[in-house]
Amino acid sequence: MQVILLEKIDNLGGIGDMVKVKPGYARNFLLPKGKATVATPDNIAKFEERRAELEKKAAGEIAAAQERAKKLEGQVIRITAQAGPEGKLFGSIGTMDVAEACGTSLGVEVERSEVRLPEGPIRVVGEHDIEIHLHSDVNASLKVVVESPEQVVD
Repeated sequence: MQVILLEKIDNLGGIGDMVKVKPGYARNFLLPKGKATVATPDNIAKFEERRAELEKKAAGEIAAAQERAKKLEGQVIRITAQAGPEGKLFGSIGTMDVAEACGTSLGVEVERSEVRLPEGPIRVVGEHDIEIHLHSDVNASLKVVVESPEQVVD
């Protein structure tokens, strides 16, 4: 199915690109979310009229993401979790926990879907580097320190 992208999509293309995608991906994701439109002659003409407006909107989104990235870059978040004597957590720290910690400790709202945990959920006490994916072109790195409330003293 041929579609025209109305915004930049990772691993697919940028604004105005005409790409061929599987029909289910177009019907279930791209079209309902307003990320693309079907490539008909009428839609191509409408898109060309709106191109400047869409590019201006995309530039605004990138600028907003870069502002958020400046606030997050290099920050340290501390999360307290119950852990055993070997430092293994009773449970794990996931994307939701990191997103909430960013909001409470840094004052920057982060969506759960923007948090990237490279090794999956955090299951041990210590320092972990994670990445926040704010936009397809903007990422911010930060450090999560997981601590146990009762530090074992020998």
